[in-house]
Amino acid sequence: MRLVPVLLAAVALAPAAAGSSAPVLTAHSSSYGRALFDGRGYVLYAFTRDHKRSACYGECAVRWPPYFAPKGKLRVGNGVKRSLLGTVARKNGRRQVTYAGRPLYFYVGDTGPGVIRCQNALEFGGRWLLVRPNGKLLR
Repeated sequence: MRLVPVLLAAVALAPAAAGSSAPVLTAHSSSYGRALFDGRGYVLYAFTRDHKRSACYGECAVRWPPYFAPKGKLRVGNGVKRSLLGTVARKNGRRQVTYAGRPLYFYVGDTGPGVIRCQNALEFGGRWLLVRPNGKLLR
């Protein structure tokens, strides 16, 4: 069944368990320049169709799983501006992490920490771009 590997990948990309001391966001160098990563080293993307809330649901959210906020205080790592960190409610009520007002996502094809397979991809009617630590999109 085609959906099983995708769903398993989405589960693997779920944020670390609540109570983890890992930061929610960190900034690291990549082949595209400095970008945002989760505390485990997975790169995070923004979707150009999003405007202060998510426009990615259904099949889009299967391929581009939202980065859900862990319970408790959101922690930041080096190079991340706490003032740009936030959350937004999705249709199901879960909180999605935002940066500079942009909801953040993983890509299921990024199979491990540091893997970046979909920078500047055009899918679901918009572009998927890495986010710089200053909140601007990497183009």
